[in-house]
Amino acid sequence: MRPVIGITCFMRDTQYGNWQRHAAILPSAYVSMIDEAGGIPLIIPPAGDMTNLLKSIDGLIISGGPDVSPTLYGQTPGPMTKEFYPDQDETEIGLISSALEMDMPLLGVCRGMQILSIAHGGSLHQHLDDTPGHEGHGGYDGESTDHGVIVEKDSILAELMGTSFFVNSTHHQGVADPGSLNVSAIAEHDGLIEAVERKDKKFCLGVQWHPERKGHDLLFAALVKAARG
Repeated sequence: MRPVIGITCFMRDTQYGNWQRHAAILPSAYVSMIDEAGGIPLIIPPAGDMTNLLKSIDGLIISGGPDVSPTLYGQTPGPMTKEFYPDQDETEIGLISSALEMDMPLLGVCRGMQILSIAHGGSLHQHLDDTPGHEGHGGYDGESTDHGVIVEKDSILAELMGTSFFVNSTHHQGVADPGSLNVSAIAEHDGLIEAVERKDKKFCLGVQWHPERKGHDLLFAALVKAARG
């Protein structure tokens, strides 16, 4: 059986070919990773309440994308929080809440981990370079750097990938408080939260890096396996 995996996308002005249009977009690496792991990818746009689609899928990825609106964690936007879309936040919070109620396997990537944390009562650092202890954390705004992570030994992530490996960094925000989620990995150079999870669910994992760009296919394979089960 090839389980259907929903993948959220976002909408923005985009150029493709000779056209400049407002489009629903998603990096194709997500689609490729799910296909190669044995799943059927289904792209979910931020178009209001999309929870009815959960009846037609077996697993869910909350993908990377723009910043999360700070109003969701009781803050006003700082000077570096420039691109956020409340409609996307609403769609994804609804999908996360309903998927977890159904115990549907879920993977959050970058922004996806951040909004997963907010859905569990957490909050974010709005700009790491302005956050004491996290200045110069890594690449963002189109730049990418690598750094090591330290993983909790008894975590889901450690079972999949071990207790130490390198990840990419392409974000300017980070999780300050994961809420009720368990922290499963931190950055080795500054202690920023890099992965969160829930052990009471079939599969619920969030990672701050982009595994689809790093070749971390084990994460997608684990999601597809859980969805198949």
